[in-house]
Amino acid sequence: MSLIRRDLLKAGLAASASSLVGGTSLPAREGKPLPDASSAAPFQPTWKSLRNYRTPQWLRDGKFGIYTHWGVYSVPAVGPNVTWYSHYLYMDPNSQERIHHEATYGPLERFGYKEFIPMFTGAKFNADEWAELFQKAGARFAGPVAQHHDGFAMWDSQYTEWNAARMGPKRDIVGELSKSIKAHNMKFVAAFHHMENWYFFPTWDKRYDCGDPRYSGLYGPIHDKGAQPSKEFLDRWAAGIREVIDKYGPDFIWFDFGLGMVPEPYKQDVLAYYFNRASAEGKEVVLTYKMHDLPPGVGIDDLELGQERDLTYHEWITDSSVDNQGAWGYVKGAGFKTTENLVANLVDRVSKNGYLLMNVGPRPDGTIPEVAQERLLGLGKWLQVNGEAIYGTTPWVIAAEGPTQLEKGGPFNEMDALRYSAQDIRFTAKDNVLYATALGWPGERILIKSLAGGPNPERNFWNGLYPSEIVSVSMLGDGKLLKWELTKEGLNVETPATKPCEYAFVFKIVRRRPF
Repeated sequence: MSLIRRDLLKAGLAASASSLVGGTSLPAREGKPLPDASSAAPFQPTWKSLRNYRTPQWLRDGKFGIYTHWGVYSVPAVGPNVTWYSHYLYMDPNSQERIHHEATYGPLERFGYKEFIPMFTGAKFNADEWAELFQKAGARFAGPVAQHHDGFAMWDSQYTEWNAARMGPKRDIVGELSKSIKAHNMKFVAAFHHMENWYFFPTWDKRYDCGDPRYSGLYGPIHDKGAQPSKEFLDRWAAGIREVIDKYGPDFIWFDFGLGMVPEPYKQDVLAYYFNRASAEGKEVVLTYKMHDLPPGVGIDDLELGQERDLTYHEWITDSSVDNQGAWGYVKGAGFKTTENLVANLVDRVSKNGYLLMNVGPRPDGTIPEVAQERLLGLGKWLQVNGEAIYGTTPWVIAAEGPTQLEKGGPFNEMDALRYSAQDIRFTAKDNVLYATALGWPGERILIKSLAGGPNPERNFWNGLYPSEIVSVSMLGDGKLLKWELTKEGLNVETPATKPCEYAFVFKIVRRRPF
């Protein structure tokens, strides 16, 4: 018996050989037939049918959510993006991950990624504490990464022994969070990254444990480099998602870029299953994807660490992270975005028809770093004062004005060093109210140029506002009526004597019909 195998047995981690070998057949599915099996179901597994998907009102109103990257990768806690630690560990002998790993734990041939699982204890994990934090931060939806590229599932699964209910924390993390998050009146999010497991480890390399079929349940089935995903792997990919849908009822499923590797029939079947199950339960659900992994209209496009430069005709969402390096999971010594940055990025996204899903990476013991908590609570404090300009709003006909602009729109365009000024203003609307959020303190007066009366050729002959349609102007958190004057230069408003919050100041402009 090898040292690795013996250590796994000692740790109570060893699964039966039949459950770990890549050629295992899936367990028989229990319960009702697939909701998409009937031709009478509202969603059929075709793109034409699936494009009948509609964005739920709860997302349009809620705008902001939080999710977590928590898994085995939090143990080494090294790298620019710790969720990719195991990939570079095996794939690149010159990577900082391999260098750190072998200096700390010994040769990879003797200490593989699976050896971290007993160290991933979750000893202090408390789902209610997480949910309470997320709620105080102002999130309206929240949840975990259910399974990342590394193949370790965070729920009690019948499709893989390599899961958090049987190893590591020995708790059903997804199940506990589903219960707590819903109990705190938030919608439940489950994120899936596990399609990437197919190529994440060099399973064709017999030097390492990932090339041993006994551990294929974690590292993926043995296959040649460059081979297309097998039917068995794809079946298991789909079965895991259906299992989470059935057991935990996610309101929001988030897919990483690996969805692009999935053959269309598998994607269509899974989406139809999810939409039909939700329809049968009388609830509205969210589905997000990246790039063009799905046809337009089937879900909502996600921009990783990015945002749109201008107001868009389509809805979109960003998955960003409270850390400032794209670490995603817990990394020792990682820095964090400022609370002001988090606030500005939320305001900017919402003004341009977007939503924000903010990530936080807990430690291996299940605690969330104190600085991350501080930043999230700071955002929640701002929302307590100014949430009226975020929740339940719609984009306006103009999203923004001011000198500070992103260099480009799309994914991976976040600029942590970007600093907005008082001249940078973002707009949202609700009923007869227009909200103008200045991303810096304007001093004694502010001039909102976009509201200037009279046709503007530079704005497609936008006519601005009429003085007769402005009922009142005030600042959220202060409430007192402010003096204002509308001219051809803009709406000139006298500001309150004191700041009602620390960042991003919202002018509430109540309107009526001009005539």
